[in-house]
Amino acid sequence: MHGAASLTQNTGENYGSFGYRTYVLLTLTVVYTFNFIDRILISVVGGPIIEEFGLSNFEFGILSGIGFALFYTALGIPIASYSERANRVRIIGICVILWSVATVLCGFTVGFFTLLLARLAVGVGEAGCTPPANSLISDYYTPRARATALGIYAMGVTVGGMLAQLFGGSILQIFSWREAFIYIGAPGLILGVIVLLSVKEPPRGYSDPPGTKPTEKASFKNALSELMKRPTFWYVTAGATAASFAGYSLTSFQPLYFQYHFGYSAGETAIRFMSVLALAGSISAFLGGFLVEKASANSESAPCWVPGLALLVAGPVMAMGFAFNGVTLAMIALFAASLLQYFYIGAMYNVAQAVVSLTVRATAIAVLLFVVNLIGYGMGPPIIGSIADIFTNQAIQASDYAAQIDVSCSVRDPNLSSELIEACTGAKAYGIRIANAISCGLFSLGGLLFMLARRTYVADEAAKMDPVAA
Repeated sequence: MHGAASLTQNTGENYGSFGYRTYVLLTLTVVYTFNFIDRILISVVGGPIIEEFGLSNFEFGILSGIGFALFYTALGIPIASYSERANRVRIIGICVILWSVATVLCGFTVGFFTLLLARLAVGVGEAGCTPPANSLISDYYTPRARATALGIYAMGVTVGGMLAQLFGGSILQIFSWREAFIYIGAPGLILGVIVLLSVKEPPRGYSDPPGTKPTEKASFKNALSELMKRPTFWYVTAGATAASFAGYSLTSFQPLYFQYHFGYSAGETAIRFMSVLALAGSISAFLGGFLVEKASANSESAPCWVPGLALLVAGPVMAMGFAFNGVTLAMIALFAASLLQYFYIGAMYNVAQAVVSLTVRATAIAVLLFVVNLIGYGMGPPIIGSIADIFTNQAIQASDYAAQIDVSCSVRDPNLSSELIEACTGAKAYGIRIANAISCGLFSLGGLLFMLARRTYVADEAAKMDPVAA
């Protein structure tokens, strides 16, 4: 069923029947949903892991950040290149099984280093999901239908984020964090087999219009040369990196704010608060694209200033949420900011491709994602975690218990007295609260960079049509 993919005559028609195409699209969307669930599950169960292993916030930031993002980022481009000539279904199926096994193994780890190895393996597997999946969808659907199909596939991110909170939180209400990894990771093994056995590899270029010639890709040197002449691209890349730095840091440490400051369990936090904020994020991604489209009718630079304005507002509103002592007011502010937080997601792809020539688009997106994932995803959680440790230690040193506890103290340590547990909890709450508030400032920095991109966007978009300027 899955022979080597071959280049065939372009037909300009969708591949397979409507029912089968829909099945494949939904299957790939479920794959992407699992991809995101397994990726961020560690943030859902972070509190119990920190307590059991006695981790600092910096160490947990390594696990949730660069521990995943290192191989995920480094392997993304090579796997994308390999999928251009290899069987894409086989790549996806094997990678789903690989990252699912790695997720299950997270539940059997015995400390920081074994969990780090398992997380690195999750990143290796997940690197093989989106590039071949996007390529498959493009061969199943004609150009006119691709935008909708790829939009449905992209829902895996927002749906996955919400389900990770709901599933992980529900399991934590009954079982431990170890069972959460095992029970959520195991179904992926079945999903991988389903992909391998039921999804057909379509001929490459099948759905393109007759006579379509493969787009010649510019060399990396020539592509980078063109990118260096497009300040808009770098403004947007820097802005998206700053926003993702803040966003991924909050994904890791926002749950701890509710647990240490308000006293909720990890399961309660996931279900009552984080799933609601994930819903707001889902609305934000859609709303941002909708408003950019509407504003573009009257403003050519709308893809830059709409997300820029949203991020400028999201930063202080989000920080305000960490200043309130009441959980209701905190949630109102955090929800409002989350409705603005992801306006930049669609815009960064839009702008990055709009300001370069057709042959450079693929490289532009690859460079954009490399920077955003390596710095934003990889470095955000460890750096914000280290800031939390600094302020936690500051609170401990200012207390009467400086000689008895440190930043790795456990609020569930049976050997600590009630006074020490209270001091430990208070110090951790203080550190997490300050670090989260500081990270919010990067949303506003991202917004400022998007607003700067507005100044060069129109000129750069016009320059891509000029062979001399390119």
